[in-house]
Amino acid sequence: MQKKILSIFIDESGDFGKYDFHSPYYYVVMILHEQNDDISEQIKALDEHMSHFNLPYPVFHAGPLIRREQVYKDELMEIRRSLFNSLFHFTRRLPIRYICPKINKSECSDDEMEIISKLSKAISDELRKHYDYFKSFDLIKNYYDYGQSALTKIIISVFNALFPNVEMRKVSPVDYKLFQVADLICTMELTNDKANRNALSKSELEFFHSARDFKKNLYKYIEKKKL
Repeated sequence: MQKKILSIFIDESGDFGKYDFHSPYYYVVMILHEQNDDISEQIKALDEHMSHFNLPYPVFHAGPLIRREQVYKDELMEIRRSLFNSLFHFTRRLPIRYICPKINKSECSDDEMEIISKLSKAISDELRKHYDYFKSFDLIKNYYDYGQSALTKIIISVFNALFPNVEMRKVSPVDYKLFQVADLICTMELTNDKANRNALSKSELEFFHSARDFKKNLYKYIEKKKL
């Protein structure tokens, strides 16, 4: 009998440093993909579409793309929107779900251990809320780039405390489209919270037109994929 395997692609937004009112939250997005659901055709279609752009960078980073930073600093708005829409619609078509544990760092002292404690509890609470779903798999494979060592330790500790069959794999974003999907959804969750606080930046308003347009035309479709 074929094993039932869940792949989880993990990305984060935030750090374990001092509270900053400009970015009060720490997010952890976990993309849930049941390996029995084949997504090879969707990946092939995305690769073919992206090849038309002939871009020198292989990895999609939603935040810098929206803000016209890093490798996107010389790209026209038309190109940046086309790139964003490509991965957005790819994400919409995928048979995936996601969860997004988060903490408000304003509720923590500047002690890193308190942030670690609250984040561990937030992740554990979210997993427990859907415990029967996660427990139904023979194996859970967590994919993370080990970008933050504290988060890596939290993920290993929390998952192994809750589930018997867990693997942790260090990955490079260029190797997995679903890791780039995690980056996109992480940015969408961050942007949604900023929209709720009327705190969108000038570059974000230019890209999305308004908080209302962002929520109506984009975020509501992503939110439907929450577990």
